[in-house]
Amino acid sequence: MTAYELLASGLGQLGLSVDPQAVEKMLQYSDLLLEKNKVMNLTAVTDPKEVVTRHFLDCAALAPYIREGQTVLDVGTGAGFPGIPLAVLCPGAQFTLLDAQRKRIDFLAEVVSALGLANVTPVHARAEEFAAQHRASFDLAVSRAVADLRVLCELTLPMVKTGGLFYAMKAADCGDEVGTASRAFAILGAPAAELLRYTVPHDGVERVLVRLQKTADTPDKYPRRFKKIQSDPL
Repeated sequence: MTAYELLASGLGQLGLSVDPQAVEKMLQYSDLLLEKNKVMNLTAVTDPKEVVTRHFLDCAALAPYIREGQTVLDVGTGAGFPGIPLAVLCPGAQFTLLDAQRKRIDFLAEVVSALGLANVTPVHARAEEFAAQHRASFDLAVSRAVADLRVLCELTLPMVKTGGLFYAMKAADCGDEVGTASRAFAILGAPAAELLRYTVPHDGVERVLVRLQKTADTPDKYPRRFKKIQSDPL
């Protein structure tokens, strides 16, 4: 299959409508990513078909959970995952892509301009500092970052509205990590974690969405300074 066929087929397997224009935009993003990757460390995946299977279709598994009109925060977006693919697939939602590295955000600003994504705002900031000005501001938060859930949740949940949701994309064997983070979930206002398992189309890898619903306000003292979060996780 071509990269186009892989992407279109995989989106269909995830139950998503296949919009040819959206598929073309994502492949354009792949081209931009792989070209920039020659001078920046953005991804270890350098084959266009693997970008589709290992990145795009994995990210697309979140699309069915995003609703029209929602505000979505992608914490630690890196090269734009999952934020850019989701923004292409969910044009009715508004996305803020947050990362602490200026070079990554500059690249994402180029992508947003090239793809004409009016529903995306890349932001250069540390999560714990951004949270101070954006408490309870987003309907939904997402992250494909590799940080431990205790750290990730303390950085992210303060920015989610009470009643909102946080989806952390994790490996299939994350059960122990989720269990260890249960105290952090409760302290931060999202006491119950639901594990949603899925298999990435054309890749066969099993993955998990850790779904956290925020049922109470996060205490004002969180997030703490990053060094404290790392050295003494909840």
